[in-house]
Amino acid sequence: MGTPGSTEPATYTTVCPVADIDVEGGVCALVDGDAIAIFRTHDGNVYAISDYDPCSRASVLSRGIVGTRGNIPFVASPMHKQAFDLRSGQCLDDAAVRVPAFDVQVLEGQVLVGPRKESP
Repeated sequence: MGTPGSTEPATYTTVCPVADIDVEGGVCALVDGDAIAIFRTHDGNVYAISDYDPCSRASVLSRGIVGTRGNIPFVASPMHKQAFDLRSGQCLDDAAVRVPAFDVQVLEGQVLVGPRKESP
């Protein structure tokens, strides 16, 4: 949470320096009791989705393989290889499956995770 006089928004939680996330890699952080997977893509964008893979019922998405399908950045679960859109959390292999996605921003080199995005 933000402190008086800081530039950090009150609804965002500082997680780590962006430099600590490998390009095309992910890290996991506990934010307000939720395991959040945070990824940095080859183009420098940072995304946050739930670390919990509903297909394998394990918190593993942060260890998945990051890539793109067309123009969609995704992570493939290391368990069963389902691909999840990093922008929305939608499973690209099963329209009925989705994981929560979270607002994320980089401020002064720090990754901040914000509130859960609304599902479309």
